[in-house]
Amino acid sequence: MQDKTIQPTSQAQRNNQSHAVSADLIAVVIAVTDGEPRVLTIGEAQALPSGPFELGHRSLQSGLRAWVERQTGHPLGYIEQLYTFADRDRTGDERVISISYLGLTREEQADRSAAHSWRGWYDYFPWEDHRAGVPSILRDILVPRLSAWADEAEDLGVRRDRRQRVAYAFDLDDRDWNEELVLQRYELLYEATLVAEATRGRDGGSPSVPGRPMIADHRRILATGIARLRTKIKYRPVVFELMPPAFTLLQLQRTVEALAGRLVHKQNFRRLIEQQDLVEETGETVSETRGPPAKRFRFRQTVLAERTVAGTKLPLSRA
Repeated sequence: MQDKTIQPTSQAQRNNQSHAVSADLIAVVIAVTDGEPRVLTIGEAQALPSGPFELGHRSLQSGLRAWVERQTGHPLGYIEQLYTFADRDRTGDERVISISYLGLTREEQADRSAAHSWRGWYDYFPWEDHRAGVPSILRDILVPRLSAWADEAEDLGVRRDRRQRVAYAFDLDDRDWNEELVLQRYELLYEATLVAEATRGRDGGSPSVPGRPMIADHRRILATGIARLRTKIKYRPVVFELMPPAFTLLQLQRTVEALAGRLVHKQNFRRLIEQQDLVEETGETVSETRGPPAKRFRFRQTVLAERTVAGTKLPLSRA
């Protein structure tokens, strides 16, 4: 007699596979070294430290810390959850949920090895550094190519929408440049297929603009981390997570400028620091310019308890 036991069908198996998802834990770890913001990378600087969330992990954070330390030997200090991505078309056919975290560390911990490296984040986003004025890549390459992309839309409404988005995100008037729109700018370049990640695995497409690409969606996640940090340094004292225990006010100013990609007004910046009572003198001095020795300061830890609810304003002062 023929065996009529019902077996799982191949279609059912395919359905089960189509509903399978995995979760990756991804770390955007930032340090400031020699006045330059750097990101911790692996895989020839093309990937962020990451790994799958496993059943043995006690929590998402513990899993992330384990992967970063295993891949880089670098223990994580301050971290906060950044964003969760689950766009199938950005990472291939497999549905992968990417749970990202932002981590901040200090200069003296930014070591190097063959397994990992610290890369300047402006290597990935050269159009984001405005400390010397409007970058030539922005004026000569990005805006003209984005304008051409906007104008090629046949639908008048789409064309108008693209033009408005380009004008808003890539304003060439440096006074109106919004340093927080890092992700919006990258997404526009992706939509216009002007970054390598947008043309990966496709035939044809426009040549990508300068900027080091990354695997999967890691550069998008890095853009999200930069945008978060640029916003956060204006209202929370997280910049001190990146500072050595003792520092000069000039070192602090240069760190803020490096992160924001903008210069700040020296006197206004120091006045803000003093008015908010964020630092205290150590009694030490150091020679860092041709002028008189500069005082060294440290962060007032009591600020965290004093201003937990109200927040700590650290706005950028335009020159």
